[in-house]
Amino acid sequence: MDKNYAVRVFDDEGKDVTPHPLFHSDPDTAVPRRTCGNSSISKPNASTMEFMLDEIVEPGSQGDTAVSLSDVQVRREEIEEQLTEEDLDRRVDIYLTETETIWMLDMPSVVASVESEDAGRILERNKIYVDICKNRPGNDRFVEKMMQTINGAAKNKEVQCDKIVMEDKGMVVTSWDLYDSFNVSETEPTSKGEATNGKSSTSHMTKKHDQTASVTSARGNITSVTTLESAALARIHEGEKNRLEAILTSENFQQDLFFMERVLMENIFQPKLAAYRQFPVLIDPAVTSDNVSTVVAVKEAKQEEHDKGKKDKEAQKEALNDPSIPSDLNEALEETVPPSLEQLWSYTCDLTKGHNVSSMAWSKVNPDLLAVGYGAFDFKEQKKGLACCWSLKNPMWPERIFQCEHGVTALDFSMASPNLLAVGMYNGTITIYNVRSCTTTAILNSRDSSARHTGPVWQLKWLEQDRDTADDDKRERLISISADGRLTKWLIQKGLDCTDLMKIKRAGSMKKNLPCEKERKSVVLISRQAAGMCFDFHPKDTNFYLAGTEEGLIHKCSCSYDQQFLETYKGHKGPVYKVAWNPFSTDMFLSCSADWTIMLWHQNSQMPILTFSSTTTVVHDIMWSPKSVFTFAAANESRVEIWDLSVSILDPVITRFANPEAKFTSVLFAKNTDCLLVGDSRGEVSVFELQNLAASSSTKVDALSDVISPALTT
Repeated sequence: MDKNYAVRVFDDEGKDVTPHPLFHSDPDTAVPRRTCGNSSISKPNASTMEFMLDEIVEPGSQGDTAVSLSDVQVRREEIEEQLTEEDLDRRVDIYLTETETIWMLDMPSVVASVESEDAGRILERNKIYVDICKNRPGNDRFVEKMMQTINGAAKNKEVQCDKIVMEDKGMVVTSWDLYDSFNVSETEPTSKGEATNGKSSTSHMTKKHDQTASVTSARGNITSVTTLESAALARIHEGEKNRLEAILTSENFQQDLFFMERVLMENIFQPKLAAYRQFPVLIDPAVTSDNVSTVVAVKEAKQEEHDKGKKDKEAQKEALNDPSIPSDLNEALEETVPPSLEQLWSYTCDLTKGHNVSSMAWSKVNPDLLAVGYGAFDFKEQKKGLACCWSLKNPMWPERIFQCEHGVTALDFSMASPNLLAVGMYNGTITIYNVRSCTTTAILNSRDSSARHTGPVWQLKWLEQDRDTADDDKRERLISISADGRLTKWLIQKGLDCTDLMKIKRAGSMKKNLPCEKERKSVVLISRQAAGMCFDFHPKDTNFYLAGTEEGLIHKCSCSYDQQFLETYKGHKGPVYKVAWNPFSTDMFLSCSADWTIMLWHQNSQMPILTFSSTTTVVHDIMWSPKSVFTFAAANESRVEIWDLSVSILDPVITRFANPEAKFTSVLFAKNTDCLLVGDSRGEVSVFELQNLAASSSTKVDALSDVISPALTT
C-alpha cells in the first residue's frame, strides 16, 4: 500500500465521513533539541514532520484554529515530494507526555492508610468501639437507644417570689338569713317606731319608781356600808397589784434577775464550761451526797470505757504476736486512746427548734459571743428567719433575738465596730443590727438601695483594706455574694451604698467536637451570669479572692479587674458551697461541693491536688483549724469529720454521725480552745470537745507541701 495514500472512511451511501483531526500543528514551530543514543537532531526534516503530524497530537499548541485541513494536505504533499531514502531510514525519537487528569466523580474511601496523619486517632477510636462491643452483652448499663450519652447534673433556674399562702373560708346560710337580708329595708322603719314607743314606756316606769322609792329607803343604810367596805378592799388590792408590777418591771430588778440567772447557769454548767476552757474540773466539798455519787459514777463509767479499750488493744497485740515490734512501741500502743468528739452542750431553745442553722460567726473582740443564723436553703421550705446572739455564760437562752421577715442565709460581726452584726437573707436583703442595743429593729437596711441583690445572699464578710491603700478606701468593707451573680462591696454612709466587685459570667461549653462530628449548636442561656455561692479573700493580700459558683467552677479574681478572671479551677461537678484559704500555707485552699467531694488546690494549678470523698452525701461546709496547717473539719449531711493530713489523706481521723432525723449543715472552730461547733437542721448548735487528737501543731508555710508531695509522687 502506498504510504502517501491518505486513509478515508466512507459510509454505506458513499459519503466521506473521515474524522477531522482535533489538533493542527504549525510546521514552522521550532522543535527543541533531542538526543537519542549517539545521534542528535537539531531540526526535523520533512519526513520527520510528516510522521509527527500523523502520530503525535500535542494539545495547547499555537495555531490550533489557524491551520485548516486543506493546508495540512498541501504541506503534506510538498513534504512527501522532498523526502529521500536516507530520510526515511533515519531514526526518529518520539516522547509521550501525560496531560492533566480531570476527575468527573470522586468518592472518598472509608479505608485509611497506616502512614496517614489520622491513622493513630482512627485506630484509637476503633479500639474503643471494640471494647464497647465486648462489654455490651449482659451489661446493665447498656440501653437500647438511638444514642447513649453521659448526662450531667441537671440545673434548675427558679423564679423567686414570696410564698403564696392559701386559706379556705366557708359559712352556713339558712333560708331565714336570706329572707332577713332581703327584707332589711322593711325592718328598719319598724325599729324606729319601736324607739318612739320606748319613750312612753320609760315615762310610765318612772312613775312606778317614785311609788317604790319610799319602800327601799329603809334598806339604803345597810347596803351603803357593805359597798364602802368592798370599794376600800378593791382599792387596796389594785394598789398592791400596781406596786408588784412596778417592782417586776423596774430596771434594777431586771438587772438582779440577769445576774442571778448567770450565777445559776455557771453552777449548772461548771464542769462542761471548765472542759471547754481546758481547765481542771473542781469538785466543791460542800456538795450533797447525791452530786458526789453522780460524779463518782461518771468517773467510773469513763474508767470502764478506758479499760475496755485497753483490753481490746491487748487482745489485738496478742493476736499479732510479732516479736520484731520494739517494747517501747508496744507500750505506746497500749497507752494511746483513739481521738473522739465529746459533746458538752447545745445552744438551743424552744424558739429555735425547727429552724435550720445556716451560718455561724464569732464576735471579733468577745470570744464568748456567738451569732447564729437560722434559715432554710430550699425555696419550698421558706419561712421567717432568726438571728440570735448566744453567750457562753448562758447556753439555754440567747442574749439577743432578731426576728427577720425572711430566712437568714449569712451573717458576720464587724471588726472596726464590734457591735454591728450584718445579716443576709434569702430574698437578697442585707440588714445591720446593733447588738448593744436592747431594741431589735435594724439600724440599716438595703431594701431601699437601687442596687440591692435580687437573689439569696449566700455569704457575708467584713473585710479590712490593706495598709497601702488610699485614705478614702481604708474603711472597713462589707462583702457579699448572691445568687444573682454579683459580688458586691457595701459602704456605710448615710445608708447602705454598694458597688460591684465582679459580675460572675457563665462559662461556655467545655465539650469539644470529634473530627467526624458536626459543630454543636450554641445553647441559649436564660441568664448570662452564674449564681455565686461563696468567696474567700487571700489571708495576706486582700486584693485577691476566690469565688465559687453554682456551675462547679472556682474563679480567682482581683479587686483591680472586674471584667475577667485571673484563673479558673475546674474539678467539681456540682455547686461549690464553700472555699477556704489555708491560714498558714497561703498557696493552698479547700473547696466542698454538692458532688460529695472535698478538694485541695494549689493556686498555681488548675487541677486539684487531692480529692477527699468519704461519703455519698452533700458536703455543706468546711473550715481549716486555727492551730494546725494539716487539720480541717467538714460537715456532711450524715456526719461531721475531722481530717488530719499529717496522719492520713484517705480517711478522717474523727467521725461523728448525726441523728437520723437531723442533718449537719455548718461547722466552726472555737477560738483559743480545742472545741468544734456544729449546726444542724433541727436548730441546734452542738459544742464538741476534741479529745486525744494527736495532730501536729505545725504552722510552717511549707509543712503542708512537704507532707503532700510524697503522696503525689507515689
